Amino acid sequence: MHSEQSHLGLFLDHRTDLLAYARRIVGDHADAEDVVQEAYLRFADAAKGRLIDEPVKYLYRIVRNLAIDGRRRVVVQAGRFVANGELAIQSVPDNRSPEVAATGRADLRALEAAIADLPERTRTALEMHRFGGFTLKQIAERLGISLGTAHTLVIGGLEHCRAKLHRPRPN
Repeated sequence: MHSEQSHLGLFLDHRTDLLAYARRIVGDHADAEDVVQEAYLRFADAAKGRLIDEPVKYLYRIVRNLAIDGRRRVVVQAGRFVANGELAIQSVPDNRSPEVAATGRADLRALEAAIADLPERTRTALEMHRFGGFTLKQIAERLGISLGTAHTLVIGGLEHCRAKLHRPRPN
């Protein structure tokens, strides 16, 4: 069993990278700080009295989930305002046709489902690469895998998403 001190040490060793990962998702340094701090609290709470097999991956997963949840909240809140005491949807200028907008929303839902279908390690590597801006070398180091495995995971995740979205492979 790991002590609270070792959990804190692990967190502090990876804090800078976790912060950069969260910042890439939420887009703001202060919000990223909040996400990373909340992630540590959840990590420490989850680790009480039990051994976590891959604690670094678990920390990244917590940060990712919190950052995405926070980002969703911001988007939802930005799209609403209170007018005359009632909640109303703020219109955002959109020159797309309703059909194109609906197709875009459907594609986004399909992509989210495709990513959710991936095995955890593949999903983590793909998200780190595509959403977090991590290089394959950084992914390999963070996840404790070889560079070739990191490449295989990212490519496999991309191919899975392409297949689910019925997109042809680029030449």
